[in-house]
Amino acid sequence: MADFFFRTEDIRPDEVLTYFVETTKDRQIVDELKGRNPVILVGSRGVGKSFLLRVAQKELMDSFGSDHVFPVYISFVRSSLLQSSDPDQFKNWMLARICSSVIRGLEKAGLLGSLPKSIGLLVGAGTTSLGGQTKVEEIAEAYEASWKSPQVDVNSAGLPTLDNFKDALEDLADTLNISRFALFFDEAAHIFLPEQQRQFFTLFRDLRSHCITCNAAVYPGVTAFGETFQPVHDATMLTVDRDVLSSDYVENMKEIVQKQADSALLVQIAQNGKNFSILAYASTGNPRLLLKTIARCPKINSQQLNETIRDFYRTEIWSEHSTLSEKYIGHKPLIDWGREFIENQVLPELKLKNEQYLNSDKATSAFFWIHRDAPEAIKEALRVLAYTGVVVEHAVGIKASRAEIGKRYLVNLGCLFALEVAPASTAFEITKELTPKRMTEYGANHSAFKRLTDQAAMSANHSIALALTAQLDRPASVLDLTPWQLEKLGELKLVTVRDVLNASEEKLKEANYVGDVRARRMRNAAVGAVLEYLSG
Repeated sequence: MADFFFRTEDIRPDEVLTYFVETTKDRQIVDELKGRNPVILVGSRGVGKSFLLRVAQKELMDSFGSDHVFPVYISFVRSSLLQSSDPDQFKNWMLARICSSVIRGLEKAGLLGSLPKSIGLLVGAGTTSLGGQTKVEEIAEAYEASWKSPQVDVNSAGLPTLDNFKDALEDLADTLNISRFALFFDEAAHIFLPEQQRQFFTLFRDLRSHCITCNAAVYPGVTAFGETFQPVHDATMLTVDRDVLSSDYVENMKEIVQKQADSALLVQIAQNGKNFSILAYASTGNPRLLLKTIARCPKINSQQLNETIRDFYRTEIWSEHSTLSEKYIGHKPLIDWGREFIENQVLPELKLKNEQYLNSDKATSAFFWIHRDAPEAIKEALRVLAYTGVVVEHAVGIKASRAEIGKRYLVNLGCLFALEVAPASTAFEITKELTPKRMTEYGANHSAFKRLTDQAAMSANHSIALALTAQLDRPASVLDLTPWQLEKLGELKLVTVRDVLNASEEKLKEANYVGDVRARRMRNAAVGAVLEYLSG
């Protein structure tokens, strides 16, 4: 059986291009990551964000002699270990980790043969020696070990300020003939507490200069950007996905497997092309899911395929989603409702419709649509589903019946196939006729939403009592509302986020010219402002 790499960190950085299967969109993403403008790369687990960061890093390193753009890859995976009493522990740790990564990158590239004076700011305490562990590395490791003895203070003396850090990089760029440092932050936000996420994106924005470009990979649904970072203005937002409707989709997914497959598996793929296609579609563009299911199904025969799809997409993918509630306790109502909504409502409806469509030779569907004015809690639950890859955000601003506007989602095809008695017999027929034009619609006040909106209200009240006082007492002006809407809140004497959150839609409609739609949107903004805190 082939020994697959499921994760990018298992692949040597100098070998990453060997496994790169370039699609048009992947090439566009890599080129953007190599460019001067900051990029935030958004995608579900396993779709290849880290891999594309590594590809961009390797290509920049290979062209450094001509382009003089120096790439630095920085992983923040160890941030969850920070447990010291230092209120600035996270900011200090981030800066120490960045300094260390820059130094070691330059050293590995052979650019520090004669040490520039400015290197002393990056290694800590003004030293210009790189023998052994540097001071900033000691600081970073001390924070990462702080969980063992959180009562012991970490000595951060010697760590440069942000301004000193930027000055040092500018001096290094001039001295080493570097036109620009390209920083690639991996594991950038999904494991941070919301407050840490906000601090990261503040740093991300503040690091920007003529000789520094920041790029980061994040997940949908659990990322809090904060107030000082505006995603649309401070970075280019790119989504990593692979279009299952593309004519070359199966071939691209096949090439990803072939890059790692042994000779025996290559033979099975060639002999069982239809079954491989079903597994490729079941992964819904996620290479990790495809590799994991192929590893369980090495013969790619019908019996193995049926068992794998039932076990993996009916049980394991949902188990991973549900265990998120242990990590993101505040999101538990969202996580539980999202699973129930997809499993008990969306998937059965799609299955029933597809049976009717196939019997009458009509196009099939794996798409559903949510009204843009659905409650904010519903949208958050769907974003968490996108985080785990159970759904994919397919298109925004889509018109449905009666010209209403909303967002279209693609449900994970493996979860849909898992409802079939024998996926090997029917799944391919579903994918052959798939069209986004057939989508199940859920309006702004669909009955399936009520249980979550009731639970979200209780969860918010619980958080108000325990942890969110500071956030809830902030002025309502921090909410993402138009000046007109803020004026209406003032008329109603709703001066804080707490006031707006506690106000019913009926209360909001007491303001002049505020009807059902405007009341819903105004309240959604307040709910959205506090939901991100429920995970912290």
